[in-house]
Amino acid sequence: MRLVLICALLLSAAPTLAGRQSFPPQDEAARDPSLVAFRDALRAAVARREIEALTAAACPDLMLSDNGPGGPEELRQFLNDPNADVEARWQVLAETLDAPGYFDDDGEFWMPYHWRIHLPARIDAALSYFTNGENVNLRAAPDREAPVVARVSFEVVLTEAADAYRDYQAVILTDGTQGYLHRDFLVQMSGYRAAFAVSPEGAWQLCTFTTGR
Repeated sequence: MRLVLICALLLSAAPTLAGRQSFPPQDEAARDPSLVAFRDALRAAVARREIEALTAAACPDLMLSDNGPGGPEELRQFLNDPNADVEARWQVLAETLDAPGYFDDDGEFWMPYHWRIHLPARIDAALSYFTNGENVNLRAAPDREAPVVARVSFEVVLTEAADAYRDYQAVILTDGTQGYLHRDFLVQMSGYRAAFAVSPEGAWQLCTFTTGR
């Protein structure tokens, strides 16, 4: 069952807020040694940029994007598109597979772990971020020398509009505290995630690698 984040934060008005909640990442992969072996092999294939090994490990109906045909062939095109920054795509795939993950109710294994957090419908996932760090300094101004307002550990924070070119992003915690967090510790809640599932033959496969909410 997905975790529930109880939050009533409305960025466009004076907020009514719930308390802060922390979701420390836990990697559940060790529960299944066959999964660990599969993930290790897939990580190694990504490190070596082995497209054939990846497509062989993909589900026939691999979900890769919201509007593409899916499947191993789309994965091949995704990682070998001459009109795209394929190195960036390989990198985000590597980062996703390196993240801790969890088993859902159907026995699928999802990464990263914070994808388990359920956001209320009123919250825009595109403006929601997971603080991927412990005791991260929330500062009073966008400067590393600014006073520390609070320390944030593995929490969801919200922003009215992120600026990819700024080191510090203005955020609101779920108790209404406002400040600035360094972008190195912020992961978009609607970012990339991946899922493994067991095939009818009993083998693990990569069945999801997509973004969006």
